[in-house]
Amino acid sequence: MKKTTRRVLLAVLIAVFLVSGGMMLRQLGDYQQGDETYGSAESLAGLPDFSAISWPEDTGSGSAAAQDPAVPYVDPYADALAAMDFAALREVNSDILGWILIPNTRVSYPFLQGTDNDYYLRRTWRKGSSAVGAIFVEASNSGDLTDFNTVIYGHNMNNGSMFGTLKKYKSLDYFRKHPYVYLTTDAGSARYEIFAAYEVATDGETYRLGFGSDSAKQAFLDYCVGQSVIDTSVTPQVWDRIITLSTCTGRGHETRWVVQARLPGEAPAEPELTPEEPAEDPAVTQEEPVQAPEAPEEGENDIPE
Repeated sequence: MKKTTRRVLLAVLIAVFLVSGGMMLRQLGDYQQGDETYGSAESLAGLPDFSAISWPEDTGSGSAAAQDPAVPYVDPYADALAAMDFAALREVNSDILGWILIPNTRVSYPFLQGTDNDYYLRRTWRKGSSAVGAIFVEASNSGDLTDFNTVIYGHNMNNGSMFGTLKKYKSLDYFRKHPYVYLTTDAGSARYEIFAAYEVATDGETYRLGFGSDSAKQAFLDYCVGQSVIDTSVTPQVWDRIITLSTCTGRGHETRWVVQARLPGEAPAEPELTPEEPAEDPAVTQEEPVQAPEAPEEGENDIPE
């Protein structure tokens, strides 16, 4: 009886080992495929070599150019990224919108927009099936990034690829070393300033897209800043544009980790109200927040940390 029990246990252990080994090999294969696929995107789009750019001294207010008001400051990352050409990428996939970069991190990828939020969960920018997926914009957002809040999704991969490094923004020191997100499209390159990082429910206010008034926008910004686990000292305004980078937390399908950044805008001139021009009514019905796409089940993708 004891021999039979030992044999059964041994068989179970061998089966577990083989299954685990198979999953590990598949995961490594996904990583390799992802690196190759997105490496080809870098070549086709002409991703610049950033090794000669110092960070963050040459990109912040402490730079020599920024200290001399007579010298217009040119952000070296934005300037280099503006030379990228997405024509070759679009010959492969017309869903390409542009490129996203967080300097000195793994976040450097083309970003896309599909007709729904499921397609690119399991497909790369080349539309090939892969657990790595792609970086993609919420299907309900405007593809020209002109919405007040644009949501961008990406997987939290165990090897740090895709949006796997966003969780590091739990650290204020990490934020200080990586304070900007760059988005480059046919319209040019823009630098967004990170102002918040936190965990949120998949249907939380963070995913709201429709805003009927400035008061609604301000309430949204107050909520986001209030949720942040780090104090960035960056204060977003209602005339800015916001991007919300969203990824999984590794704790099931109920919550997501988000990093938010703002593209500074210009404050509008104060209107002169007359008795015939009533002030804006803040009580405007808002659209319901969109829901973050459901991540694949564990084992189907390596989203969990």
